[in-house]
Amino acid sequence: MVTPATRMQNIRYDIRGAVQQEAERLEKAGHPIIRLNIGNLAPYELYAPQEIVSDIAENLFHAQGYSHSKGLFQARKAVMQEAQRKGIEGVTHEHIFMGNGVSELISLVTQAIVNPDDEVLIPSPDYPLWSAAVTLAGGKPVYYQCDPVNQWAPNVKDIASKVTAKTRAILVINPNNPTGAVYSKALLTAIADIAETHQLLLFSDEIYDKVLFDETEHVSIAAVNPRVLCFTFNGLSKAYRAAGFRSGWLIISGAIDQAGDIFNALETLSSMRLCANVPAQLAVQTALGGSQSIEALCAPEGRLYEQRNFAVEHLNAIPGVSVNSPQGAMYLFVHLDPELYPIENDQDFAMQLLQQEKVLVVPGSGFNLASNQYFRIVFLPKIDDLHEAISRIARFLKERLAAPDT
Repeated sequence: MVTPATRMQNIRYDIRGAVQQEAERLEKAGHPIIRLNIGNLAPYELYAPQEIVSDIAENLFHAQGYSHSKGLFQARKAVMQEAQRKGIEGVTHEHIFMGNGVSELISLVTQAIVNPDDEVLIPSPDYPLWSAAVTLAGGKPVYYQCDPVNQWAPNVKDIASKVTAKTRAILVINPNNPTGAVYSKALLTAIADIAETHQLLLFSDEIYDKVLFDETEHVSIAAVNPRVLCFTFNGLSKAYRAAGFRSGWLIISGAIDQAGDIFNALETLSSMRLCANVPAQLAVQTALGGSQSIEALCAPEGRLYEQRNFAVEHLNAIPGVSVNSPQGAMYLFVHLDPELYPIENDQDFAMQLLQQEKVLVVPGSGFNLASNQYFRIVFLPKIDDLHEAISRIARFLKERLAAPDT
């Protein structure tokens, strides 16, 4: 028998784990599933702007060869100008790497930077790819707490208390997946100050930076303290509804003089995969420079705005269920009152919900949260589908309340 590498022993990605595999089995058996598990917009008829698709189509013939390993100049220049708009100082196109989505760039950066036994401070709950990437690089994820009572804001004191001699970096996911929290400038400044004090790196995952509600403003942590070396990740997947195009970028900013050979290491890793998806890079300049269609979707009467409000209202109407109204992203992190619904194993809970009601959610423990009392859903389906899904969840919980021993 061939066994997996030992480094795979602690790798989890429950967003596409056992519960989704069961959903696929049920679908093959003829059972329609309401999927609330993944922020994949196209299946919900939320498509990329036509001008982006047209740019790729019209230039496809010229995208047959490899690009520079760091990416097309025009794409990197557009990202540079986006960094300037965000107030990130001193960025040139040489400080930017294009990738096959943010996911690939996370793996490249952690491989280039994280040494065996290095610690990276990661929010709990987190987006689990980060924990997996740090672990695969030989590092150790150390989780700092985010406060559900305070709109899931990171606990700055807890972050500071977790810093050790082994700490290499602090990760910020803003807007946050899975909670939808968007962080204030004061909070980001406090986190950046911790990084400066202890000479740590900052990793900032900002893929939802334009998916904002209620006139919320996004601040990039790279803009609040230029004395810290910061790695900012973004791409086309969410705000531009182009997840399958696989186009993302990395901006390195701040204390560039402290970067040492990091640029060479990243360029080596970038060269090993030859280059990022060239056709999708052709869309970056149009996406960042044109009108931002996501704004209408997130504004009052916009589709995402109305779906968010509907889902929040109807979930909170279920006895023992509570959820914060997210300021950003496209997820609801739903809490179940342990007095009414004591959940010993949230994986089993999600599996039973799927098998009984044919609704697919992600258990909260999949986001490296110690509590079993949460699950995450997307609010991407249209309101009629959300209504059906939430009605099924309510029915499942009502039956569970009537028979708590099950």
